[in-house]
Amino acid sequence: STITYIDGDRGILEYRGYPIEQLAENSTYLETAYLVIHGHLPNEAEMAEWVHNITYHTFVHEDIRKFIDGFRYDAHPMGVVMSSVAALSTFYPESRRVLDAGIRDLQTWRLIAKLPTLAAYAYRNLRGLPYVYPDNDLSFVGNFLSMLWKMGEMKYEPDPVIEKAVDVLFILHADHEQNASANAMRCVGSAQADPYMATAAAIGALAGPLHGGANEAVIRMLEEIGNIENVPAFIEGVRRGERLLMGFGHRVYKNYDPRALILKQACYDVLGQLGKKDPLLDIAIELEQIALNDAYFVDRKLYPNVDFYSGIIYKALGIPVDMFTVYFAIGRMPGWISQWLEYQADPEARITRPRQVFMGATPRPYQSVEKR
Repeated sequence: STITYIDGDRGILEYRGYPIEQLAENSTYLETAYLVIHGHLPNEAEMAEWVHNITYHTFVHEDIRKFIDGFRYDAHPMGVVMSSVAALSTFYPESRRVLDAGIRDLQTWRLIAKLPTLAAYAYRNLRGLPYVYPDNDLSFVGNFLSMLWKMGEMKYEPDPVIEKAVDVLFILHADHEQNASANAMRCVGSAQADPYMATAAAIGALAGPLHGGANEAVIRMLEEIGNIENVPAFIEGVRRGERLLMGFGHRVYKNYDPRALILKQACYDVLGQLGKKDPLLDIAIELEQIALNDAYFVDRKLYPNVDFYSGIIYKALGIPVDMFTVYFAIGRMPGWISQWLEYQADPEARITRPRQVFMGATPRPYQSVEKR
């Protein structure tokens, strides 16, 4: 793959050669999405066309709203979003022509544009609120926040600090090499299934608590600890193998997750803007300080990862825990698409078919039930 480079030992993450720190500070989510998918940063004309094409496709068919209305009031938002994305395949049957470059471009714009709308509808359905149509005068992130939170006001005006924090979250989630959901996207795409079906599969993988649901587990852990005075006892339980320290350690990073460093500052920015003193943040900081200075955790390379702070930001914004992974999915969409496109463009690509090592029973004769 030519998309994302990770050096886990040194804590390096790059999209198409650009360090994640520089992109988080200077870029926007849509610009980063263009980079991840096209391989280079856009010039002014390319960026204007890219933003126009995505903005044009933010609305979804009215029947999708009826589809979402059919879910139970307590349906998990990831199930709603996964099903809705798969349903888009029936609205755009031409998407099955995956070998047509023009068709692939059109589905790329649609997927990036429509996922925030579907996510916001899932959120409003969860809260029993009326749906809000896209406002294409706003930025990509501002429009998403409007669809989430607009109530009776004529025009929703996003808070710039919060808008920037969500934009950074999306950038940090844009791609992350060959993780479970990227692998699912490529595997299903290898069968030349349309990109909506492949994306639904990727969303299904992301929904698992060992992948995208990890930041939910962080919040539940912090709430279980409850108070900063309870941290030492919790840490002792971790040492004894009785408790799990969620949001620490990573399959790839054997150093500090570079995304966590960026999100730690974003977390302070959001809490400061909202005027909140979240006790969960105090617990999180205490856990971090102990983990970074305790030989037990240092020797095991258990450093904070991206899930550790992202969950706190989402909670501070008033996002239900069940919605955390939906935010992750919006950010990850460019990565999924780029993984899918890369596989489709490979002239040697074949349908994924892992080889199996059979370890079952040797041949044996069938016996009738009365002789078993």
